[in-house]
Amino acid sequence: MLLDRTQDSRFAAAALAPSAAGQASALEKEVAKLFDQWRAPLLGYLITLRLPLQEGEEIVQEIFLSLFQHLLRGKSRENLRGWMFRVGHNLALKRRYSLEREAVQQREQGAWTEVPDLGPNPENALAMKQRLARLLAVVAALPEQDRCCLHLRAEGLRYREIAAVLGISLGSVAFALGRSLERLRRADGS
Repeated sequence: MLLDRTQDSRFAAAALAPSAAGQASALEKEVAKLFDQWRAPLLGYLITLRLPLQEGEEIVQEIFLSLFQHLLRGKSRENLRGWMFRVGHNLALKRRYSLEREAVQQREQGAWTEVPDLGPNPENALAMKQRLARLLAVVAALPEQDRCCLHLRAEGLRYREIAAVLGISLGSVAFALGRSLERLRRADGS
């Protein structure tokens, strides 16, 4: 009788294996699609955390590998965008700390060869400076109410709190923020 149950479980596992392979294939496609969509924004964010481009690229790959494993284990799909940015943020801080610690150790040992430059290269620095100037110009050109809504939202206030502070309707807050973000998105080229 025990032998029969073992054989039954083997047959059940064998029957599930193609299903699991199909699930993994579907997840690979989903993660590949998310990679295409979120690679550039994630990399841009990682660079703002003062990581060299190559380190940022590696972390982006780690993010999507972690995402695939997360989804394969059947974990929550709620707010995957936030999840990816949080994982990227944590990995970037760990990597930056590690690079800084290595640089300190090299200095202490008198080995001044190849101390990693954690700042952007001159080309990236110029591009970031130009981007910032472009976005600040868009913010300066916004109507005052839109600018106030954007600033308060950036400070972490919720829509209802912004509406109360400015004495406007919730719909007006949502419209102003949507319009402001769209202008910023267009100016940023995304």
